[in-house]
Amino acid sequence: MTRKQKRGWMIGGGVATLTVAAILVLFALKDSVVFFHTPSDIAEKPVPAGNRIRLGGLVANGSVVRGAGTTVSFKVTDTLKDIPVNFTGVLPDLFREGQGVVAEGTIGTDGTFTADSVLAKHDENYMPPEVAKSLEARGVKLGGSAHPETKAQ
Repeated sequence: MTRKQKRGWMIGGGVATLTVAAILVLFALKDSVVFFHTPSDIAEKPVPAGNRIRLGGLVANGSVVRGAGTTVSFKVTDTLKDIPVNFTGVLPDLFREGQGVVAEGTIGTDGTFTADSVLAKHDENYMPPEVAKSLEARGVKLGGSAHPETKAQ
């Protein structure tokens, strides 16, 4: 075997090894690559208690209850299912009922989501595209300002 052939085999072996490693990593992470889960997703495929996830949807109308200090309880809905959320901290200024929201945290054994951060839409003409597409796929009618193709300005 010539030096050029040996080098070709080494490069080919390295590429094959990296390809197999990448496939294994992607296969292992396939469920956690999702940007967020909707309440319906969690109802269909329950998330184990204590796993850290992002929950996305709309803040259900009439569900915001302010507690002592900076504690707030509300429900996130995709109009099919609701998940109660507890959050202690400062909410974004644009957080309100009926608006898009993504909360990060964990689900308890009782089905209550404990959020450690809450992200709201950042202006009046934007909803995260993933939230808008997911809601539209579930039959929610969105106004023109929340259409998934709307870009941040």
